[in-house]
Amino acid sequence: MQKKNSDRPLDAVDLILQQWAHERPDLDASPMGPIGRIKRCAALLEQEMDANFAQFDLSVWEFDMLATLRRSGVPYCLSPTELFSTLMVTSGTMTHRLKRLEASGCIERIPNQQDARSMLVQLTPQGLALIDVVVEVHVKKERELLAGLQPSALAELDAHLSALLLSLEADAKRGGGGAAS
Repeated sequence: MQKKNSDRPLDAVDLILQQWAHERPDLDASPMGPIGRIKRCAALLEQEMDANFAQFDLSVWEFDMLATLRRSGVPYCLSPTELFSTLMVTSGTMTHRLKRLEASGCIERIPNQQDARSMLVQLTPQGLALIDVVVEVHVKKERELLAGLQPSALAELDAHLSALLLSLEADAKRGGGGAAS
């Protein structure tokens, strides 16, 4: 594998940047580096998560929904609005997903005691048992995926990603749709 000036191996994004530098030497394409790496890492991580959840016959979104209910604490119950706001999906998408998890026996809809016009979503005992097992396997898999980084590098990466996320979230709240590719 080729090496960059920093003596680290070249990754796929380095090759893309080299191509842009050759084809458009007038263009500073350096922002493509971190964003391209984040996107490629996310895609590869999603493949790993998909495979990990498949052993439990779950998808990533099903895990996310069950985990959101589980971490909400006893009685593991939220309104559909709280769920779709947390998971950043539309209400239409949420309705479809709720039906699927309800059919699998992992959740149930129960009347909202504070508002007779609405229902709440609650983990069933089966859903609670499932998410408690899956979350342990999930965290183990994440630990394995991050094992290639030294603890100090991992802490630094986490801090930098947090700063980026805060910046992007602030931009989104202001209504800025700043990033384009």
